[in-house]
Amino acid sequence: MLEKHTVAVSDIRVPLKRKKTLCEDKVQNIAESILENGQITPIQVRPDGEGYVLIEGLHRLEALRLLGEDSVLAYFVRARLH
Repeated sequence: MLEKHTVAVSDIRVPLKRKKTLCEDKVQNIAESILENGQITPIQVRPDGEGYVLIEGLHRLEALRLLGEDSVLAYFVRARLH
């Protein structure tokens, strides 16, 4: 089972390809949900040098940034092999 870790939002890099899928309405809805319930589902990141690369959870990450949060719950995963 994966362990939850607390990661600084500023340490997470979002790949350009992933940024293109961002939907502002979805970010707003998730931000409202986080205000009511907290962050329920951690994002997924992989370690990359001194920071992390986002694997899953772009809208959750952006919602937390919108709310001014400094940290995010995350699972550490390995890079996908293609």
